[in-house]
Amino acid sequence: MNVTRRWRLLLGRYAEGDLPLSSEDQEVEDALSYLYDREYEMRGHRRVRPDGGGTLDPSHPMGLHWLKRSREIFPASALERMERDAIAEYGINELLGDPQAVETVHASADLAAVLLRTRGSLAPETSDGVRALIAKVIAEIMERLRPQFTTALTGSTALRRRSHHASLRNLDWRGTIAANLKNVDPQSGTMLVSDVRFLAGKRRRNLNWQVTLLVDQSLSMADSVLHSAISAAIIAGLPGITVRLLLFDTSVVDMSYLAEDPIEVLMTSQLGGGTDIAKALTYAERQIDQPSRSVVVLITDFDEGGSVSALVAATKRLAEAGVRLLGLASLAGDASPRYNRQVAARLANVGMEIAAMTPDHFANWLAEVTQ
Repeated sequence: MNVTRRWRLLLGRYAEGDLPLSSEDQEVEDALSYLYDREYEMRGHRRVRPDGGGTLDPSHPMGLHWLKRSREIFPASALERMERDAIAEYGINELLGDPQAVETVHASADLAAVLLRTRGSLAPETSDGVRALIAKVIAEIMERLRPQFTTALTGSTALRRRSHHASLRNLDWRGTIAANLKNVDPQSGTMLVSDVRFLAGKRRRNLNWQVTLLVDQSLSMADSVLHSAISAAIIAGLPGITVRLLLFDTSVVDMSYLAEDPIEVLMTSQLGGGTDIAKALTYAERQIDQPSRSVVVLITDFDEGGSVSALVAATKRLAEAGVRLLGLASLAGDASPRYNRQVAARLANVGMEIAAMTPDHFANWLAEVTQ
């Protein structure tokens, strides 16, 4: 960042006459002004619109919107400081303490993640408001994900044999493409489908599997903790599967007794601290009594703060014992993978399957390994 741009963003819109703002920095300027123009108020300046009308005093719901939007604009190091400032400046304590105001807030996964990260900075009287907003988010996500997990883990599985029962659900798209390759027009590349294939199905037999969700609860993993708690609750309600839910940083907290209550899991979790994946994986290893019927799902960004060699050794022991190991890498806000690829590659070399995917795809992945 050049010196002129840095000073423009530092001084804010009051420097507009001498240091014009580039168009690409307008959103950054707006976010910074929304929070730090209060310093000018303390010196007697009024927050007025550029056209001279009205004030720029922030509303409470706008403050929550700012928290969500800033997460997409600023790096984590800057955002953590700004969120702490925002808690004090925006009056969010008052908003979350007002049940009627909470009802007006649009709840989203991003907002829930922000509240989880900043919960320790909020006043005690906001706990009901935080719980209510997180409950809204959980209900929406569970409604969307439950059918996918239920179908994948207990529903019909396709068999590679032909069926005359024609339905979209039973469509064998791979078989259909293969059967109609001879009908491709070489000029246009268009395929004329004359032979549509369908698959027969049968009920899954998903008996006596132990699924351990081992979830990194470092500060950057708020989204993953949220979706992991929801996934654990859905899986725990399915027949034939025992769920263990373990949250870790440099210590391990066994939340299995709350696995069916994602709200309580999230309200109890403590985001932050370091990361010792090796210690967490070793703890999970001690809980396994039937390795060949066990799946360990490690949900992390693979930024190991402890011994990488110990982590590789624990992974190798579990794989050699017959445990299915899935490494679910964290995703950024735009759903792009965000994880330490070097560490993940070392774990893949000793038996852990690594992928970065959304929770709905995770349901199918888990179903594949518990066939």
